[in-house]
Amino acid sequence: MSLSPEQVIKIANLARIAIDTQAIPRYAENLSDILAFVEQMNRVDTSGILPMAHPLEAVARCRTDEVTETDHREQFQCIAPQVEAGLYLVPKVIE
Repeated sequence: MSLSPEQVIKIANLARIAIDTQAIPRYAENLSDILAFVEQMNRVDTSGILPMAHPLEAVARCRTDEVTETDHREQFQCIAPQVEAGLYLVPKVIE
């Protein structure tokens, strides 16, 4: 697929990119090459290939989910201005 100079100008306008008018033929050639490569990639049969989450066969090293902090709620709530049923009470800010 070959892009015309008018199409390159329209693409630049849509992308809000200012380009030099002398560079339009080079942009048209580069964008046409990219589109040709995408077309080539679309022709590849991938029907029997499962999608991958990561290009490498990396396994996430997950640590065990263990509690490392102790519960300090009583300590913190005893100095709070207002507490009810284990919750902090705050003044109403929206009427």
